[in-house]
Amino acid sequence: MTQMIRCTHCQCFFLPNPRVKNQKYCRKKKCQRSRKKLWQKKKMDTDPDYKANQRDCQKQWRQKNRDYWRYYRKNHPDYAQKNRLLQRARDQKRRLHRLAKMDALEQTSLFKPGSYYLFPEKVDLAKMDALAHKIIIIPDGYRDLAKKDSIAFQHFLQ
Repeated sequence: MTQMIRCTHCQCFFLPNPRVKNQKYCRKKKCQRSRKKLWQKKKMDTDPDYKANQRDCQKQWRQKNRDYWRYYRKNHPDYAQKNRLLQRARDQKRRLHRLAKMDALEQTSLFKPGSYYLFPEKVDLAKMDALAHKIIIIPDGYRDLAKKDSIAFQHFLQ
């Protein structure tokens, strides 16, 4: 005699079908739909042929039904309005998110990082008064760290 098990989706107890090994979902439509959705997601992630086939089928359907979304939005104005509002929020979030990227804002500096030689303003070419300096651009967020390193380096020199 088989014992009752709990459905993974709805958490209800059910008697499993003896012909199905390791059954985890009951026979309710919403539970079977959930099982299939999970299977398809795993299949898409692991099987490139299945994924390519699904993409091709969707492309063919879109070509056959080019006006589907236009008519859908026309017949469902509430959906269209809600989608517009949500898209505005997504666009705004995307714009804010770009500001956090390191390459979003280009910093302009008078100096390029590298090694430079500094000469007195009125230079006598026969003199060797050039001072070698290395310039490193430190972003604003790292100023405190640079100060600590500078202090540690000065202690090292002493």
